[in-house]
Amino acid sequence: MSVQTLYTAATGMDAMETKLDVIANNLANINTTGFKKDRANFEDLLYRAEVYPGALDATQNPTAVGTQVGLGVRVTSTQTDQRQGTLQPTGRELDIAIEGKGYLPVTDPSTQTTLYTRAGNLDINANGQLVIGSAQTGRLLEPALTIPDEATSVVINPSGVVMVQLPDQVELSQVGQLQLAQFVNPDGLLKVGENMYQQTDASGQPQLGNPGDTGSGILRQGNLEASNVEPVQELIDLITTQRAFELNSQAVQAGDQMMQTISNLRRF
Repeated sequence: MSVQTLYTAATGMDAMETKLDVIANNLANINTTGFKKDRANFEDLLYRAEVYPGALDATQNPTAVGTQVGLGVRVTSTQTDQRQGTLQPTGRELDIAIEGKGYLPVTDPSTQTTLYTRAGNLDINANGQLVIGSAQTGRLLEPALTIPDEATSVVINPSGVVMVQLPDQVELSQVGQLQLAQFVNPDGLLKVGENMYQQTDASGQPQLGNPGDTGSGILRQGNLEASNVEPVQELIDLITTQRAFELNSQAVQAGDQMMQTISNLRRF
C-alpha cells in the first residue's frame, strides 16, 4: 500500500506545481494593462472501493458506509477572474479603458483573423489608422478608423464615438465609431498572448455593439484598466501552495520509510 502512497502524493505535488505556475503568471502580470488573473481548479481522481456503501455485513444488513481510498488529485482547468480592474488615469487622449463588459475587436495582419483585447493603449500608425500599441505587431481596430493628419486633438466619448478637432473649425468632426464585442462565455476565450484573446467554440460567437448598448461597457478616455491581480491574496495562495507541496513531499518520504521498514523485516 505504501507504493500507492508514492503515486498519490506525486499527483498532489504535480497539481501544486501547476497551481504555483498560475500564481507566478498572475504576479508577473501585476502591471499588465487589462490583465485578468487565473485560478487553478482541482478534482479528486478515482477511488479504490474495498467495501461499497450498502454492502451486506455479517448480519445481512446493508452497511451505512463503505471503505473507499482515493488515488490523488489533478488540475481540471484554469479559470479566469473576469472582475473589473481599477481604472488608472493617464491623461493621454489615445488611452481608453473599458468600464464593464466587452472587448475591443482588432485585426491581426499576419493571419487576417479577428482578435479581442481589454487593453486600450491605442496609437496611430504611419497611415493614420488607430492600432493597439504593441512592440511586435500593429493590430488595426475593427472597424478600421483613420485620424486625419491635420487633427489637433482626438475625443472619444463613452459611447465610442471618435471625434477630432480640425484647424479653423469650431465644432468637432466625427471620424468613426468604436465597437465592443461580448461573449456568452468569456472564460472560453483562448489566450494567445500580447493581451489578446481568440474566439473558440467554448466562448460562442461575438456579439458586436456600440459601447453602452445591450449590456456592454462604456469607454473612459484618458484611462487604462489595470490588472485585477490582488498581490496580498496571491502571496497568501503562494504560501499555502508551497506548504501543500511540502506536505505531499512528506507523504512520499513517509511511504518510502514504510517500504524500507518492510524490506528490513527479513533481518529479524
